[in-house]
Amino acid sequence: MNPELPTIHLDKKGLRVLGIAESFYKEKGGKSVLAGVVMRADKNIIDGTTFTKITVGGMDATEGTLKIWNQLKRPDINAIFLNGCVIAMFNIIDLEEVWKKTEKPLICITYEESEGLEKYLEELENKKEREEIYEKNGPREKITVHTGHEVYIRALGINTDQAIELLNKFIIQGSKAEPIRVARILAREILKFLHNSNG
Repeated sequence: MNPELPTIHLDKKGLRVLGIAESFYKEKGGKSVLAGVVMRADKNIIDGTTFTKITVGGMDATEGTLKIWNQLKRPDINAIFLNGCVIAMFNIIDLEEVWKKTEKPLICITYEESEGLEKYLEELENKKEREEIYEKNGPREKITVHTGHEVYIRALGINTDQAIELLNKFIIQGSKAEPIRVARILAREILKFLHNSNG
């Protein structure tokens, strides 16, 4: 952890998290919709949303994630949840870059075991760069949330115990934190709208 970055106070009233999730159609060169949802831990109240697009199979996932952050202009956000770092057909988010540029604790969450990406990246453009970002993101850690579900996390700017406590504040049922669940729903519906309107 970089000691110059602020720590998170988990007992803070009105603790806010930004959840980011995506939805896309498997068309090379097409667009993926990223949705960001700001939610308060007390009663899981939504008090902010924003959206952007990234390229399916591209190299702009980190840029898109930071665009979500910058569009919100919300210094009161205390942490960021990402619904995975390998999105939009292997468009990989650089977690360290997002963490350092936002200066907020970051938890990247996935829900299944993985054998790694090497075999999937073999035929892609920018293979080496994708591999470097993925390796830099580091290994995942398996944790159990208060509902009894196991999830896998990469946590930056926050230790494992704090990450579990923070996730538990936003998980009502199942394994998905509410900011991520809602962001995923919004991203999917906006993608449908854009597709149907040729947007």
